[in-house]
Amino acid sequence: MSTAPLAAYAVSARRRRTDRIARALILAASVLAMVPLALILFYLVRKGLGALSWSFLTTDPSGNTFFGAANIGGIRSALVGTFMIVGLASLIAVPTGIAVALWLVEYGRQSTMARAVRFFVDILTGVPAIIFGLFIYILLVVGTGYAGYKGSLALVLLMLPIVIRSAEVILELVPVELRESALALGSPQWRVVFRVVLPTAAPGLMTGILLAIARAAGETAPLLFTAGSTMKTTTNLGSFMNSLPVQIYNDVTSPTPAVVQRAWGTALTLVLLILILNLVARLISRRSKIG
Repeated sequence: MSTAPLAAYAVSARRRRTDRIARALILAASVLAMVPLALILFYLVRKGLGALSWSFLTTDPSGNTFFGAANIGGIRSALVGTFMIVGLASLIAVPTGIAVALWLVEYGRQSTMARAVRFFVDILTGVPAIIFGLFIYILLVVGTGYAGYKGSLALVLLMLPIVIRSAEVILELVPVELRESALALGSPQWRVVFRVVLPTAAPGLMTGILLAIARAAGETAPLLFTAGSTMKTTTNLGSFMNSLPVQIYNDVTSPTPAVVQRAWGTALTLVLLILILNLVARLISRRSKIG
């Protein structure tokens, strides 16, 4: 068999050399981008790992921040507060964001109203988190005081555009043939949405939701202006409530080395929680056929 026809498709030496150079440059750029991240994580683990213990996670800060303080307590109030504040924010932002995305994809599509909604969602995506905190502070905190639920409302504003945009992208990926098949069988559109579109898009939607929760859990500025801080563990969202980012902010400026060590341990705990959320999101997206 003649190899002349195959020779026409052979890759030239110059193109192979160019490909190797391009691959090497991409690899070098990737490694260079990873170096600062690796150094940050290494430094965080080195400084914070020594603070982690069961007592650290299950006791409240003692408030004893004098030099040489032996018992400074842990971060239980911050852990509970973070779960409560972010949990309430998720209960509000997730269904609202998915509902808006469903309207944009299934009903609004290219209407003037839909284009306006997308425009404002894109604007909210780029707004700094501190602006949301200041907005809730002026609207709800001034004159009435700090409260955990006000911190949740600030995080809702932060999470909504993330949930809406990610959900819209995932819903757009649902094959139109599935919708048309269900409609052809006589199903009303609301049933198609709840029985076909949402179950198909569920893994991808979960990925976007978890990423939004991870983003909200690490924000400090909105909670400084809205939820305040307290050393006591509380589940009352109508009162002052501690959180991990605010705990870090308060501790890292202390002149007491043990309190600064607690700040590093708190930071490592927060990073581990966000890492777990991101890993769960990745695992879910791998199971998704459209994520």
